[in-house]
Amino acid sequence: MSGHAWVVGVASTPFTRMGERTHASLAEEVVTAALADGRTAGADVGRVWFGNCGMHGWGQANIRGQVALKGMLRDGRLSPDAGVVNIEAACATGSATFADAVAAARAGAVDLGLAVGVEKVFHPGDLAATFGVFVGGADVQGREEWLGYLAEQAALHDLPWAPHPARIVFVDVHALAAQHHMKTYGTTAAQMAYVAAKDHAHGALNPLAQYGTPTDPAEVLADKPVVGPFTRSMCCPVSDGAVAVVVASDAGLARLPPEVRARAVKVRAAELTGGRWRGLDEPSVVDRGVARAFAAAGITGADVDVAEVHDASSFCEIGAVEAMGLCPRGEGGPFSASGATRLGGAVPVNTSGGLVSKGHPLAATGLGMIQEITLQLRGEAGARQVEGASLGVTQNAGGLVAVDEAMCGVTVLSR
Repeated sequence: MSGHAWVVGVASTPFTRMGERTHASLAEEVVTAALADGRTAGADVGRVWFGNCGMHGWGQANIRGQVALKGMLRDGRLSPDAGVVNIEAACATGSATFADAVAAARAGAVDLGLAVGVEKVFHPGDLAATFGVFVGGADVQGREEWLGYLAEQAALHDLPWAPHPARIVFVDVHALAAQHHMKTYGTTAAQMAYVAAKDHAHGALNPLAQYGTPTDPAEVLADKPVVGPFTRSMCCPVSDGAVAVVVASDAGLARLPPEVRARAVKVRAAELTGGRWRGLDEPSVVDRGVARAFAAAGITGADVDVAEVHDASSFCEIGAVEAMGLCPRGEGGPFSASGATRLGGAVPVNTSGGLVSKGHPLAATGLGMIQEITLQLRGEAGARQVEGASLGVTQNAGGLVAVDEAMCGVTVLSR
């Protein structure tokens, strides 16, 4: 019979551009801080799940975690016998590391596990190398096939489709989905602008956020156009950063100090769902992933107090809000624009600032969501605190399978 898994330690660097930092320095910073947060000894960590998408761009294609953590493994701050498992799942990498750590803890395979996400996306002075991190998030050898399918979907629904080599194609795919939602439900660019402005306001309260300046919906709409209906302020930036999360089994938790047990957060669900070739009008991997995680946790949208979702574009947040059942299908735009997802609203979403304000260092993003919800459930989120929050959800997606993301990770955490 499986047991429980608990989040007992979290730590994050700021999300920003850190050209001078090494992967090793980022990894050591967050691992050291997460272990301290959980009052846990690195030597007791039984396994490490290390997430990264882009170290090959810095010359390290394999054994990434062993290299990034070599100093800690050599001097005993982490046990040299701990297996370091390297994981890559595009922008869903952080959720994949966490889900594996949770599964091992529940099974009793480890008493203490460590999920780490480290990313340096920004290559100073080398735009091609920076963009190159994203290229591999879709099928490179089958590129013409899925581009052709996307063109077919656009034509079928009479929607614009004109990807440009100067843009990351993911933005065009999100724009296509947004246009379909607008045509089907009447969602507006102004509603997306409200979502972006709301998240920038939340990010201004977060010292870890890449963008700390609040804005308003009119400024968002007036920002530099990217691809209709998106402006720059509705899209996430290029970011570097790292996050670490310590996961404990029931037995591991029982051996930790009382003050750690009192702050531990229970993992109700940590589900990974794969994307599929689908039409624009069929359920997305986010819809299916949320349904799967909510069923595993035995909850509905009515139980959610706070959520962190993968707003690679502000439209993605609208879709996630609907997928979680925080509002009826098709009403995510007006629901968000009503103020329901702001701090102080019915169900605050992306209190960290979300990807558009906090930033998006690929492999670290999903774990950053876990960190934010953990702080919220502990009552340690400071100016971003959601009063009385007892259950939180994260949704993190990445990669591309035609219209769908390649994987979606959804977690449910509770006090």
